[in-house]
Order: sequence, then C-alpha cells, then structure tokens
Amino acid sequence: MDTKRLMRVTLVALLALGCVLVLRPFVAAILFAAVIAITTWPVHRRLEAALGGRSWAAAMLMTLLLLLVLLLPTAFLAVSLAEVTPMLIERFREISSHGPIEPPAWLASLPLIGEHLDAYWHRLMVNREELNRLLVQLYDPARRFLLTAVALAGEGLLQITGVLFIAFFFYRDGVALGQRLRDFALRLGGEMGGNLLNLAGNTVNGVMIGIVGTAAAQAMVALIGLLIAGVPGAMLLAAVTFFLSMVPIGPPLVWGGAAWWLYDQGQTGWAIFMALWGLLAISSVDNFVKPMLISRSASLPILLIVLGVFGGAIAFGFVGIFLGPTLLALAARLLQEATHDSRVAGAAGSS
Repeated sequence: MDTKRLMRVTLVALLALGCVLVLRPFVAAILFAAVIAITTWPVHRRLEAALGGRSWAAAMLMTLLLLLVLLLPTAFLAVSLAEVTPMLIERFREISSHGPIEPPAWLASLPLIGEHLDAYWHRLMVNREELNRLLVQLYDPARRFLLTAVALAGEGLLQITGVLFIAFFFYRDGVALGQRLRDFALRLGGEMGGNLLNLAGNTVNGVMIGIVGTAAAQAMVALIGLLIAGVPGAMLLAAVTFFLSMVPIGPPLVWGGAAWWLYDQGQTGWAIFMALWGLLAISSVDNFVKPMLISRSASLPILLIVLGVFGGAIAFGFVGIFLGPTLLALAARLLQEATHDSRVAGAAGSS
C-alpha cells in the first residue's frame, strides 16, 4: 500500500471515528425516531397527499401529532411521579414509625400460603425489632427505585423532545433517505440486501404495533376501570400500566394495588369490581389484542420483550423501553432469515 493510499484510509478512519463520537449521545434518539417514522410512514403519506404533496407541511403536522401522543403524556408522567414520590416515601416512613396495619381477614384463608402470611404479618406487628430490620432493608431500595423512576421519566422528556426534532427531518426527507438506504443495501448485499431491508421494515412495524398497540389498549381499558371505581391518580396509574404492560404480570401490579387500596378504604364492592375488571377486561386485552396485532407481522418471544425492555432502559434510557425490544426482535429475525438462507443454499448444493 503506497503512502497516499494509506493517508486516505487514515483520514477516512479518523473522519468516521469523529462522526461516531459526535453522534454517540444521539444514537438512541436517532434510532427511535427512525422506528417511529417507519411505523407511522403510511399515515404521513396520506397527510402528504391530502396537503397536495407538500412534504414539509406533512412532516410538521406529523411532528405535532407525535407531540400530543408522546411528549405530553411523558411530561404528565414525569410531573406526576415527581409529585407522588415524596408522598410515597413519607407514607413508608409513617408505617415504619407506627407499625403495619392489621392484616385483612381473608389473608389467612388463602390456599397453601395464607396461614403462613397471616402468622408472619402478626409476628411483625408484635416484634418491632424484626419489623424495623425489615423496613430498613426495604426502605433504601424502595426510595432509590422511586427516585430512579422520576429521573428516568425526566430524562425521557428530554429524549422524546430530541426524537420529535429528528423525526421531522425523517418525515420531510424520508423518500430520499429511504432510496439511498435501499441503494446502499443493494450494492452491499445484492438482492439479499434488499430482502433483508424489507424484512427489517416489517419487523419494526410488527414490534411497534404489537407491543405499543397492546400497551395503549391496556392503558385505556385500565383508565376506564380506575375512573369508574374512583381511584385517585387514575391518569398516572394508566400511564404506569402502559409501561408495565410490556413485561409479564405488569398490569396486575397496578389494578391489584388499586383493588387493595379500595379494600383498605372500606370500599369492598369497588375493590371486587376493580379485581374483576382487571382479570376480565385489562388482562384479556393482552390475550386477544396482542395476538391480533402481532399476527400482522411476526410473533415476538416473551424473553426478547422482557430483556429488550429492561436492557434497553439501561442502555438507552427512557426510549430504550421501546427501542430495546425492537432491536432484539430485528436481530433475531435477521439471524433467522440468514440461517434459513444458509440451509436452503446447503440443501441446493448437496443435491
């Protein structure tokens, strides 16, 4: 390799490294904006046609719609968490000062574990030393969890703002960007590259529609039940249901907690209603709506969803809750397709 060629390669490498360092803080926002643009692209095309082909106007309108759908709920969640967290921490301190409440009468009647739980509850009420030791063990993790949730929601507010800003340009220049990406895929991988690009788009659509669509449906159904039962903070609990619905047994933590609160307030009838609403309405959304939505593309392994939600949140922050499962599902589908092509090629070669 001559000196001039080595210098060119070195300059290109340094330029690529510089671009990576500059864009590194915005990787999550760029990826999530791309995912949102791909998922909502049919809506954008209809708006663009209705506006006479003015791409900038359609992009602006789509960005405003996303602001209403994404930014405002995130802002409400952040503000609500910031307001309720000190109250929860103070409530925990009151319990540690005055002791736990009496266990409900039905606790001992639970099969297998009821008697043990009731006995342990009463033992805690009598033995203050054991109770204080337990509360000390639980207080710091609970406080850190609540403060982390507030910080994550606040971070999400900033991230969603960046996502909307980037998404505007994806909508405005999406046709040109898509064509360049397709040309690059065809040049790099030929027909297989084009097929993998189509597969990636379908997988992104399937993940977002299946996960986010189901989460939105469960949150809406939960909000209706919470409002009917008169549970305070119904909007906040519905927002929590939206995020927890992406992991197994997430929503029962919300409607089960609401039913417990109603029972603790002496509203046994509404507690029973909340429990039945959770079992028959909220949980049924996951059993019927999700398969219907996911059947439009591909099934999503539960393991990928769980790992994607938590791993994505750790790696990318708030937007990683949605971005993590999408990336894992996309990688799994591409790996599955590549393995399938290799098997077909091997079978053809052996014949």
